[in-house]
Formats: sequence, structure tokens, C-alpha cells
Amino acid sequence: MFSFFSPQVLHFGRGQSQQTAALAKSFGTNVLLVHGSRPARAEWLLQSGRDAGLTMKTLSCAAEPSLPDVELALKQIAGFSPDVVIGLGGGSVLDFAKALAALIGCTGAPRDYLEVVGLGRPLDVAPIPLIALPTTAGTGAEVTKNAVILVPEFGIKVSLRDPRMVPQIAIVDPDLMQGAPKRVALAAGLDALTQVIEPYLCLRANPMTDALCHAAIPTALGALRDLVEKDAPLAWDKMAWVSSCGGLALANAGLGAVHGLAGVIGGKTKAPHGEICGALLPAVLRSHFRKAEPCSEVAQRLHWILQHINAQFSQTPADDGLATLQLWTKNMGLPGLREIGLALSDGPQIATAAANASSMKGNPFVLSQAELLEILHDAF
Repeated sequence: MFSFFSPQVLHFGRGQSQQTAALAKSFGTNVLLVHGSRPARAEWLLQSGRDAGLTMKTLSCAAEPSLPDVELALKQIAGFSPDVVIGLGGGSVLDFAKALAALIGCTGAPRDYLEVVGLGRPLDVAPIPLIALPTTAGTGAEVTKNAVILVPEFGIKVSLRDPRMVPQIAIVDPDLMQGAPKRVALAAGLDALTQVIEPYLCLRANPMTDALCHAAIPTALGALRDLVEKDAPLAWDKMAWVSSCGGLALANAGLGAVHGLAGVIGGKTKAPHGEICGALLPAVLRSHFRKAEPCSEVAQRLHWILQHINAQFSQTPADDGLATLQLWTKNMGLPGLREIGLALSDGPQIATAAANASSMKGNPFVLSQAELLEILHDAF
């Protein structure tokens, strides 16, 4: 028995973004456009909306959204009643847009609706309709039911979560993604890979998420090199699809230790989420191999994943594919945990906080403090 949440419509493919203004107009004429730190990248959509007779108000999201950012934005748009919110950007922008769409109609303080640090209060009303246009192939935020918010005073990231927060329309157009800086493409690609591996190993995996992940894992591994090294169009098409598959899978099954640790590390260091996931993934998979009972379902899934990693990254049958993947990411410029601002002495604090993270609930194994520290030491 399972439930499956997804957007009402997902438009996929190059050129699909050109219908955004027409789709927005179907909800009304007042539009809140949330974009990234460079307004020029949203100018095409702003002009398209104006040409369609829409009233466009814009907000910029320059970094991973924090609770103070959300509070300030709600004050800035007070008095404006959008019929639809459009999010154009990476995962941080889409999370910011989702949070605003969810909270504009709420009467309580934004903190009240957050998990862990707040009350986890249900939304007072349904979110404003949202159209999500990702510009990176990584987070899958265009199809998920939560927004990740940094709470600086606690140094952690938590979620604002409600099934109604899934965007009404997701438009996944690789034309908006290709040409991203190499470091951004690498981090996003590793995030996308992690987000199809973890739901496949998750305790709450179901036949729908298994089908998505089983198809997407080999595709992600096969596209990663060409995406990062060559900026190849076909690789972007494939990774954009993988990213949406990962978003659907995590929204309906869950994640695991990579994300349980990454949320805490990201809150402490402010490092990009995908870079943290990429640094942790090999160490977490090695931990799973140590704990998996031979011939168990999770062991079989782990071996299948490793076969595909080996197929793409091992030079000889004797090579350790995880080690080769780790070396390749380093050679491509992925910073390690130390480089992003973490120290080994932070390990106990990180492990304690991660043990209580919501993502950890889906991990295939319960991990002790010592085992979490072992993962962190391995990732260093």
C-alpha cells in the first residue's frame, strides 16, 4: 500500500519553457516571479509575461533560502495578491518560491509551520498555484512537496512540508540548464544521482519509486561524465529527466543518511547541497555494504548499484568503482568536507544532529553515533 504525489502536469523537453506565460495566465493576471541572483536570466520570462498582459512582481533568491529571507520576502510583497507564483532557478530558488506560495495565505509566523525548530503547524489554506522551472539538473524540487529552509540560529536546515506544496505545473526544459558552470553542473549531477540512489535503498521504497530509480540510476551514471566534461546536450537531456525522477522518488519514498548528514553539514557550513552529497555518497554506500546482510534485498540492490558504478568508472575489473568515482569527482573540482569548512572535531556534533534528521528515518539501517562518525571520517 502506498500513495504517490506528483504535479498535475509535467512538461518536459527543450523549448517547453516558452509556454510559461500562457500557462500562468490560466490562473489569473497577477504573477509573483521568483528568480535567482541574476535578474537578467529572468528577463525573457518577465517580458513574455508582460506581453501576455500579466502584472509581474519579482523577488530574487541569491542563496539557499533562510528563515529570515522568507520573513523579509513576505513583508516585501505584503499587499500584493498573486494568482500564481513562478519559480525560475535552481533548487534554492524553487524552494523559496514554494515556501512563499505556501505561506502568503497563512496567518501564523513562518517559523510555526517548520519542522524540528517550529511547531510543524499545518498550512492554514492551500498554497497559491505554482509553476516551477528548474535551471539546474539536480534537486528535483520542481516535483517535491517540501521547501528546505536554513535556520541560522540553530545552524540547521529544516523543511516546510505539505502534500499541497507540489507545484501544479513543472516545466523541465534542458535549454534553461545547459551551459551552467562546471562546478554547478558537477554538484547538481551528483545531487541528482544521490536522489535516485537513496530512495531506491529507502525503507519506504514502493513499486512506483522503484521503477523510476531503476531506470534513472544507470542513466545518471552514464550521463555524468559527458555532462561535466563536455557540456553535452544529450547528457543534459538525460540528467534533467533523472533529476525529476529523483524528486518524484524522494517525495514519495524518502531519502537516507547522505541527506540526513548533508542537511546538518549544510546548515553549519552554508556549502552547496550537491557538493556535500557528492562528498558523502561513496562513504555512505560503503557503510551500507558493511551492514547489509548477504543475500538480503538491500544487499542485492547495493550490488546492482555498484555494478553500474563500476561499468562507468572502473578501468579494470579489479578497480573499486566507488573509489574511482570519488577520485573523478575530486579531479573535476568537487571540494572535500574540509575544503567546505568542516573539521574532524565537528564530527560528534554533526552525527548527533543528523541522527534526528527527517531524512535519516528512511535509511535502510539504523546508524549508531560511532557508525555516523565512521562515515564522516571516510568522507574526509
